[in-house]
Amino acid sequence: MFAGCAVFESREVVVTTIVTQPSEGTVKETATDFGLIGRVLVKADKHGFSGGVHWQHTDISDELLLFSPLGQTVAQIDRGPEGVYLITSEQKTYYANSVEDLTEDVLGWRLPLSGLQFWVLGTHFPFTMSEKDLDSNGRTVAIRQDGWKITYLDYFSQPVPAYNILPRVLELSRVDLKLRLVIDNWKIKD
Repeated sequence: MFAGCAVFESREVVVTTIVTQPSEGTVKETATDFGLIGRVLVKADKHGFSGGVHWQHTDISDELLLFSPLGQTVAQIDRGPEGVYLITSEQKTYYANSVEDLTEDVLGWRLPLSGLQFWVLGTHFPFTMSEKDLDSNGRTVAIRQDGWKITYLDYFSQPVPAYNILPRVLELSRVDLKLRLVIDNWKIKD
């Protein structure tokens, strides 16, 4: 063997696919309260975005801040019981009933917040059918749900307090859109 060459051991990832059906009854409609700081890259047909993201999620509200690569606020998205507001860097305010419609109209790409609040935690949205691929350790490798494919590319190596091992890098894709989220910091409500 040549000096400096490494032998790479080939490991096969064992994947189990689970089909989940929509939940009924007493399932909580929103994910666990959390906050995250990270980076996002969006590639859409005619639009894109690259920059930072701060997301604060509770059972009744979401606040997302999108930042340019230099740290200036590009958009603030607030979801609450009264609807969704998006404020641009030019201080223009837009309103809609859904984040998906609002972000598509204003930013040019669809942010799937209803599902994303669960997908970032490594689980499926409980109210629609999904296919979920798990590795041999029971971690989510991919979810296919509502026309989206969510691929989990990396996890944090240590558990986050009050939770399990959480995703660090995930990629969401559908026919006309690809979104990559790199999470640098998690805060989970105890």
